[in-house]
Amino acid sequence: MPSAITRVMGEGFRVFFLFAGLYGVFAGLAWGGWLATLAGIEMWTEAPYAMSPPMWHAHEMIFGYASAALGGFFLTAVPNWTGAPEARRLFIAAAAALWLAGRVALWFSGAIDPVIVAVLDLAFVPVLAAKIATQLIRRPKPQNMIFLLLLAYIWVSNLLTHLDWIGVTTGTLDVGLRTGLLALCSMIAILGGRITPAFTRNAMKRAGVPEADWPVSRDWMEKSNMVLALLLPAVMLIFGAGYAVAIMALVLGAIQGLRLSGWRGAWALRQPILFALHLALGMLGLGLVLWGMSLLGLGSELGALHVLGIGCVGGMTLAVMSRAALGHSGRALVAPAPVFVAYGAMALAAILRWIGSGLDAQFLTTMLVADGLWISAMALYVVAMWPALVGPRAVPS
Repeated sequence: MPSAITRVMGEGFRVFFLFAGLYGVFAGLAWGGWLATLAGIEMWTEAPYAMSPPMWHAHEMIFGYASAALGGFFLTAVPNWTGAPEARRLFIAAAAALWLAGRVALWFSGAIDPVIVAVLDLAFVPVLAAKIATQLIRRPKPQNMIFLLLLAYIWVSNLLTHLDWIGVTTGTLDVGLRTGLLALCSMIAILGGRITPAFTRNAMKRAGVPEADWPVSRDWMEKSNMVLALLLPAVMLIFGAGYAVAIMALVLGAIQGLRLSGWRGAWALRQPILFALHLALGMLGLGLVLWGMSLLGLGSELGALHVLGIGCVGGMTLAVMSRAALGHSGRALVAPAPVFVAYGAMALAAILRWIGSGLDAQFLTTMLVADGLWISAMALYVVAMWPALVGPRAVPS
């Protein structure tokens, strides 16, 4: 056991991808328990947190689960981008402890001073950003430095939620939650737009596919995607969910569809671990279009936000975490059967949650089923990836 703990704390992807999966299961079960209570199945009498269950749920999916996934990704990817030394075990352990302290503080916020809750929860992202800044500065490329701006969006968004809960501000909770989700989507639009065509191109090259058939990225699309992805959270933060944000979301969503059309998604179907990236970016485009339409009065905003939260953020984090865990532990980049099922369950959860938002009598039922699919996807990921996250590095045969 000591050697396993040492191993997990020795690499950022291990501890944070493990925490993300485990917390995804826990948060899903906690949310499902509250939903079951609404359905008349008594699961608990009183929540230990101070905010309403829907607000705890929204906050922890955005700033709890997703921040763990970001921590694992950046602590693993940035040293590869820059040639900087990887974070030391002591830093990784301290950062993981900060992330965990934030989750515990939120869960027991009903008995803790809200200022203390805010301090604990807001500590992780600046520490992560400071660490990756010291690594990025070795090769300060603008296309990498922008991720510090997106992390700043996430931190400010989280701050706004806490200021509302503390009572310093009024009305900033909704802005904070939406901006935090949009910042994650912007991160995915930029990062996913890098790795998806690159990984597809590499796979096609290995398979002997002629170069003429490889993914194509058009310069105007990539530049437009970058500008809109960086501006959308800022406009939401400053002006709220008005017409300007709606139009920007519609345009950015359409650009995602155009980008994907040139990235050979049909060919990627034969490799689930690759197609999962395409699927998540497809959910990003769909979710942005649906959300933009909802702000113009067409469709459910809550349903659209869940396409982004479950389908895009949930789907992309599963895709990236599973791929990185396999690759960085010396294993073949082939999705185990349970992870393949998890990809499908996550996408189905997003679509079902969106459909349910337009129903009345079956709304609660669809929410429960969607939550069950989320829990199943996370549990399958944890079980299948356990050897890669906790076990020793695979020895090539």
